[in-house]
Amino acid sequence: MLKLSNGVFRNWRCVRDGTMTRLGLKKRMQGYRRGIRNALKDGCGCGCAKTEETCRKILRVEAGLWTFARVVGVEPTKNAAERSLRHAVIWRKVSGGTGSEAGSRLVERVMTVVATRRQQKRDVLDYLSSCIKANRHGQLSPSLLPATRICVEVA
Repeated sequence: MLKLSNGVFRNWRCVRDGTMTRLGLKKRMQGYRRGIRNALKDGCGCGCAKTEETCRKILRVEAGLWTFARVVGVEPTKNAAERSLRHAVIWRKVSGGTGSEAGSRLVERVMTVVATRRQQKRDVLDYLSSCIKANRHGQLSPSLLPATRICVEVA
């Protein structure tokens, strides 16, 4: 399983650095997918209850493991998600958290806006200012979503 996993990431790095196309990755992942699925099935009957349960859980969501090979912009790691949460975690540690439910909701929403706008490479302060202006004029807040959303799947 470790050798297969290393192969998956080695190929992913080739796509990331431009030495392999996304279509090439998709084709190569077919063999890795079969190998990993077979290893997980073997793990379901290995005799160790913890390993068997882990393998069963992974097999239930197995199709989602390969989204990065089909969809442009999706990576095979959780690094982007962890990076987007980092600011909120640091804020919570430094500030000591909030003292009320309302404070917690405010922080959740502001941190969501900050992470989303940064990910979109769009200005955070402009958006928050627009929200405050809309509220003062009794209007709906502007959408956090960009005007167009593009999700490209490789055929």
